[in-house]
Amino acid sequence: MKKILKTVLLGCLVILPLFALSACSSRSHFATQKDQWQTYTKEKKIKIGFDATFVPMGYEEKDGSYVGFDIDLANEVFKKYNIKVQWQAINWDLKETELKNGNIDLIWNGYSKTSEREKTVLFSDEYMINEQVIVTKKSKNIVNKEQLKDKVLGAQNGSSGYDSFNSNPEILKSIVKNNDATQYESFNEALIDLENDRIDALLIDRVYAYYYLKQQNKLQDYNIINAGFEGDSFAVGARKADTTLVKKVNEAFKELYKEGKFQEISNKWFGEDVATEYIK
Repeated sequence: MKKILKTVLLGCLVILPLFALSACSSRSHFATQKDQWQTYTKEKKIKIGFDATFVPMGYEEKDGSYVGFDIDLANEVFKKYNIKVQWQAINWDLKETELKNGNIDLIWNGYSKTSEREKTVLFSDEYMINEQVIVTKKSKNIVNKEQLKDKVLGAQNGSSGYDSFNSNPEILKSIVKNNDATQYESFNEALIDLENDRIDALLIDRVYAYYYLKQQNKLQDYNIINAGFEGDSFAVGARKADTTLVKKVNEAFKELYKEGKFQEISNKWFGEDVATEYIK
């Protein structure tokens, strides 16, 4: 009898941790279905997912630190609520999945607001205007889209530029070689291939292109052409249920602009005020 009881108790000891783990997992899934603002304020932390290669919005330095316009801006936003930001580098192609599964609480890193993304994501007010451009080496003698006929185009996986490329095929997709773009995990990889003539042109965010080429002192060596897509805007992405969180982010944007802090961060990274009318 004692032996049987001992076996049962040992079984319980094995099962209980598994049950607890399962319960935590279920609670995490349940949490994604409701407003979590009270949880963020109680725990005093929030996890933001970002692409650690997206210069100058948010990227990883050689010493492992995270820097960028969005890094500074988000930290200032949540400082107002005494909440510490935990930055989580993610595969940008899986950002919406990471958000849905509760692995991150926000997507914030030059994240373009699009009608397609609005189906699953709740967006903050747009805080910065962006547009898609085509970057080519001047030595290629490509100065307009029409000259990209049968040329090799590069783009980043999961980027708004690649989404626009596919949803508006008549603008660019029908022109380039194989009617598709060579896809990259990061713009850094794509720019290296562009520089080494492995692709003829790159579809990229204007803000990234200008900042990167200026930092590399190579602006004079490249042509930057408007891609012809409708201009997009950067906003913060949250789960649909997190309405209070988005409201608080919007309120902080306006407060930071009124205080001059937004402009200070903007001038640090871009040398100008990049704020939209929504937050002024």
